[in-house]
Amino acid sequence: MSLETSANRPLPAKENSQMVERRSVDYHPSLWEDYLAKYSSPSNSMDDGHDQQAEQEIQKLKDEVKRMLCAHADKPSLKLDMIDQIQRLGIAYHFASEIDNVLKKLSETYFVSNNGDHDNDDLYTVALLFRLLRQQGYRISCDIFNKFKDTSGKFSEKHASDIRGLLSLYEASHLSVHGEDVLDQALSFSLKHLESIDKEQLIPSLAAQVQHALKQTIRRGVPRLEARQYISMYEEEPLQVLLSLAKLDFNHLQKQHQKELFDLARWWMGLDFKNKLPFARDRLVEGYFWILGVHFEPELALVRRMMTKVIAMTLVLDDIYDVYGTYEELELFTRAVQRWDIDCINELPEYMQVFYKALIGVYVEIGEKLASAGRSYGLDYAKEAMKRQARSYFAEAKWLHQQHKPTMDEYMSVALVSSGYHLLAITSFVGMQDIVTKDDLDWLFNDPKILKASTVICRLMDDLATHKFEQGREHADSAVQCYMKQYNVTEQEAENDLRKQVDDAWKDLNEECLCPTAVAMPLLMGILNLTRVMDVLYKDGGDHYTNPHIMLKDYIRSVLMDPVQTF
Repeated sequence: MSLETSANRPLPAKENSQMVERRSVDYHPSLWEDYLAKYSSPSNSMDDGHDQQAEQEIQKLKDEVKRMLCAHADKPSLKLDMIDQIQRLGIAYHFASEIDNVLKKLSETYFVSNNGDHDNDDLYTVALLFRLLRQQGYRISCDIFNKFKDTSGKFSEKHASDIRGLLSLYEASHLSVHGEDVLDQALSFSLKHLESIDKEQLIPSLAAQVQHALKQTIRRGVPRLEARQYISMYEEEPLQVLLSLAKLDFNHLQKQHQKELFDLARWWMGLDFKNKLPFARDRLVEGYFWILGVHFEPELALVRRMMTKVIAMTLVLDDIYDVYGTYEELELFTRAVQRWDIDCINELPEYMQVFYKALIGVYVEIGEKLASAGRSYGLDYAKEAMKRQARSYFAEAKWLHQQHKPTMDEYMSVALVSSGYHLLAITSFVGMQDIVTKDDLDWLFNDPKILKASTVICRLMDDLATHKFEQGREHADSAVQCYMKQYNVTEQEAENDLRKQVDDAWKDLNEECLCPTAVAMPLLMGILNLTRVMDVLYKDGGDHYTNPHIMLKDYIRSVLMDPVQTF
C-alpha cells in the first residue's frame, strides 16, 4: 500500500474494543518528576531577585573583554589564545563580530601578506590558527602542516614531547575534509602520542584537557556541556576576567533555561501521557537538554520551545509505531497523519486519539507563532516534515509485519528519515524566524549534503549503539544487520565499516560549513549542533537518551540544575 496515494481515502470505521497482543519494552521511568513538580507550578516560580545585578556585572565584564580583544595587535598568538578560551568557556556568542574581525585580520596577515611563511611558528600556534579559521568557515589549506614533517613525509618525532602542540594538532585534525591526507596523518600521529603520555607528569589543568579531548573533541562537543567542563578545567589558569564572565553568564543563562523547562513541564504534565499512554517514554527533560545543545542563546527561546515539543512528541510517536501499535492501527494512524485533519480523530483507537489531538495542538501553536511574525509559510514545511516522519516509521513497521529484509540502500532511504534529524533540522529552520527565508526551507527540504551527512551520522551511531538491544525483541533489522547481509561480512566488520562511514560523513559536514555556504552560517550551526548532540549521547555505544540514568543525568544536572560556584 502506498500511503502517498491513499492519504485522501476515507478512513475505515474504528475497530471495536478488544484485547490485542501488543509488544512492550521496559523503559526506565522519568528521573525528573519530583524536580519538575517542585518548580513547574506558578506558585513556586524561581527567584528573580539577583537577575538585574547579574546582568549589570555581566555587561561590565563584557566591555572589559572587548577591550582585551582589541589590545595586543602586535601579538597574534595572544589573540588566538584568547579567542580559543572565549569559545571553550561558552561566551563567544557575546563577541561574534569582534572575533570575526580579529580572525579576518589574522587570516590576511598570515596568508596574504606572508603567504603562510612563518618559519618560527610552533606546532601549537599553527594548529590553533588553522582550527579557529576553519571553524569560522575559512578555506585554509592543510599544507601549512607540511613544515612539521620529516624527510620521509611523516610528522617529525621531535614534536612527540610537545603536549600542547599535539593537543592543538589533534583538535585541528577533526576539521578535515575529504582528500586531506596530511590531516589524517595528523590525527593518527597526535592520537598515538597523546594516548601514550604519562598524564601524571603534566600539570593538572593540561592533563585534564588532554583526558577530556581524547574523550570529546571540541569539534564534536555540545557547546553548553563543553562550557561547563572548561569552566572547571580553567580554574587554575590566569583567566580572571574571562572565567568570571563565563561563570556569571553560565548561571544567568541556566536560570532562563530552567524557567523555559518548567513552562514546558506544565504543558507536558497537562497532556498526562504518563497515565493515558503509559507505554511511551517520558523524556521531556532529556529532550530539552538535546535541544539546548542545538540552540542555547538567550534570544532563541522560541525555537527551543518549538523543537522541544516536537522532539517530545516524536519520541511518543516512535513508541506508538515501534512498540505499542498493531499493524492495522498504524496503517490507520498513518493515513490520519497524512490527512492532518482533527475530524479524523473519532476514527482512531482511543490511545491514538489522545496523541493525535496533542500533536495537532503543537502545530497549531507553531502556526500561531509563525503567523504573528508574518512567516506562516513555515508551518507547511513543519507539518510536512512530521508527515514524512510518520511515513518512515510506518515503512519500518511494514517491513517487520511482512518479515521483509531490506537491502542496505533500501534501509537507509527510509532510516535516514526515521532518525528524526530531517524533522528536527526543519523545525530548527522554521523556528529561526529572523534569518530564515522560504528559499532556505526549500533548500533544506531537498536533502542537501550537510543534512544527509548529519542524518547518516545520527542513524548509524544510533544503530551501532542499539542494534543488539533491538534484536533482543521483535524489531526490524538495523543498519548493522542489513550491512552484514548485503556484503557478507561479520558483525565486527560491519560495525567497523559503518564507523568509517560516520567519520566520512563528518568530513562532508565540515566541507559544507566552509565559505561560501549555501545558507547563513547560524542555520548551518543548528545542523552541526544537532550532530554534536548525537556524538555525545551515542559515541560510547550506549543509547543515553533512552537510558538517561547511566550518564545523561549527570550531564543534565551540570548544565540545567547545578549552578557554577562563583567564589
